[in-house]
Amino acid sequence: MTCARNSLIPFTIVLFSIMRLPVQVQAVLYRKTNTKPQYLLLKRTPTLGAFWQPVTGGIQKGETKTQALKREIQEETGIKNPTKITKNIHHYQFWDFFKQENRQRQIKEYAYGVEVSPNEKITISHEHTEHKWCTFKEALKLLKYKENKETLKKLNKILTTQK
Repeated sequence: MTCARNSLIPFTIVLFSIMRLPVQVQAVLYRKTNTKPQYLLLKRTPTLGAFWQPVTGGIQKGETKTQALKREIQEETGIKNPTKITKNIHHYQFWDFFKQENRQRQIKEYAYGVEVSPNEKITISHEHTEHKWCTFKEALKLLKYKENKETLKKLNKILTTQK
């Protein structure tokens, strides 16, 4: 599955992204409550699009997907010890424009479900302005990209059919 994205990225982030592989990870963090799971969404800063998304980030040279996933979770939320990681939730490709290279790059993204403690404290990074724990329906409405929504749907199905 492929889609197009355009984003305004500050020059320093563009330079950093050139050093990354054209592969990303997405972590849909969730916590179990007495009734249904809640999902963590982060709101990007205005210069990065001001939209809601799960934890996402690039894989750096020499990293495995799991190492990148854990690093991105810690960088974007401050969480160091996830309770459980569910692999192979979803994967897809999209095109993104990189100003420094003056071209589109195809990015492959691998999505994971990541359980965290219900009382986990969130410390957001400079890339975000706020965070929010959401029900499935709230998260689905807030997410911008269809691939993020598809990942959420697949994870929610797994979580709500587990006994």
